[in-house]
Amino acid sequence: MKSISLIGVMISSAFLTACATPFHADMVISSNQVYVGNTTQAQALDIAICGNEICAVTPKGSQTYATKNFLDVGDQVVSPGFIDPHTHSLAELESKTANANLNYLTQGVTTVVNGNDGGGPFDIAKTKRHLESKGIGTNTAFFVGHNTVRRHVMGSVERAASPSEIDTMKSLVKQAMQEGAFGLSSGLYYVPGNFAATDEVVELAKVAAQYNGIYETHLRDESTFNIGFLRALEEALEIGKKANIPVHLAHLKALGVDVWGQSRDAVKLIEAAQKNGQIVTADQYPWLASGTSIRGALVPQWVRADSQQAMVARLDDQKQKANIAAQISENIRRRGGAERVLITVTERSDLVGKTLADIAHDMALTPTEAVMQLIRGPRLKIASFNMSEADVEHFMVQPWVVSSSDGSDGHPRKYASFPQKYTVYVKQKKLLTLAQFINRSSYATAQLLGLSNRGLLQVGSMADIIVFDLKNYSANADFSHWNKLSSGVEHVIVNGIQVIESGEFNRQLPGKVLTK
Repeated sequence: MKSISLIGVMISSAFLTACATPFHADMVISSNQVYVGNTTQAQALDIAICGNEICAVTPKGSQTYATKNFLDVGDQVVSPGFIDPHTHSLAELESKTANANLNYLTQGVTTVVNGNDGGGPFDIAKTKRHLESKGIGTNTAFFVGHNTVRRHVMGSVERAASPSEIDTMKSLVKQAMQEGAFGLSSGLYYVPGNFAATDEVVELAKVAAQYNGIYETHLRDESTFNIGFLRALEEALEIGKKANIPVHLAHLKALGVDVWGQSRDAVKLIEAAQKNGQIVTADQYPWLASGTSIRGALVPQWVRADSQQAMVARLDDQKQKANIAAQISENIRRRGGAERVLITVTERSDLVGKTLADIAHDMALTPTEAVMQLIRGPRLKIASFNMSEADVEHFMVQPWVVSSSDGSDGHPRKYASFPQKYTVYVKQKKLLTLAQFINRSSYATAQLLGLSNRGLLQVGSMADIIVFDLKNYSANADFSHWNKLSSGVEHVIVNGIQVIESGEFNRQLPGKVLTK
């Protein structure tokens, strides 16, 4: 690779055969391996940037360019910046130290979506002003969250919403959609969304549909925790049909031993809905372990209702204790046993890196008894190894499944999902081609979100561009070291501004809050 930056006019080395009239640009990236974002194979192209947009795409050497910044990357791959439709990165973007979102930039991600699993804000305009006033490293977009509006209107109580409460929630969803949310997200597995009836969600999704939004959902059940994986999938499709809104399935998986193998039935359900005219898509992270809190994974939802104090009171109630213990034991079994539950983040450093089985042994308790003690203390994040490779692979090859991270502390998916997918499923297992991997990490995601000017290297698109070295593009994070930055991304341009140069972050913060 060679990089040339001149103060004066730069004439490409192929000027003898190039167009005689120089094309003026702020930056030109030249590569023998450009993937424009659709499923076409690599091309040798020059990509010109003017301001924050791509202003020319020409065969390599066919056009003379006048520019102050010419970047010839040789055989390194040039592609659209990746778009992650499912992250939990708002806290980082809001912070004064992590707002570069460097763990995503070093994966090649230039746009992250926040507000998933029902947790998105309804004050989108306020959030946009706050983030852009201080600067952010990546672009971000938002869903408005069902859990957020429900909690705002009625707290975390376990009951159906009244008609007037639903009307108030609808007004908050309307506000968010008018301020630029990309749709409604739900987390029907989580408190308080799990207390909502299907019709309540339909009414809110109808509001998002009026603004051409999508319905993004963490299914009510990805296992056999309540209504079952396939029934929860049917519920999501029902919501989409009744609200006349595209459905996007978050982190699609068959979680736990009871539902291993159901990926094939799930795909059949989705394809049947698609044949009947529904728009249905999904995202997926490339790991066999999910990540959440020990409470969210193992403690029944009704036990967690209302507050921490209410939960502890239920644990201390001798009339309920045996029933709670039985349900926790069943949840441990569903996830494959205490040996498959790994503690990854907590204030108690003595627990990090141990399985629930290890901790129970150290405490001289059963795993269930250990859980009932641990949930009284500081929050514990876990990695739960509950998926089968066959299901992961079957979902991954579907053309309507795109790449995501669901990034959260304690899980390497936050730092390494995109290179992990490339290394394992493109390079090693060859389930996807490089062109398919790039497409499902960029343009396909832009299309399902409704981002018309991102995800494709074409004239008029925003200049979100990455350059990565296939030989070095790799994940460094794992379950023992979940927060190590990935390698191999050499250059990143966000909205026409270079933020990573030769693998180094230059402290530029040109990210924007994208609105529908």
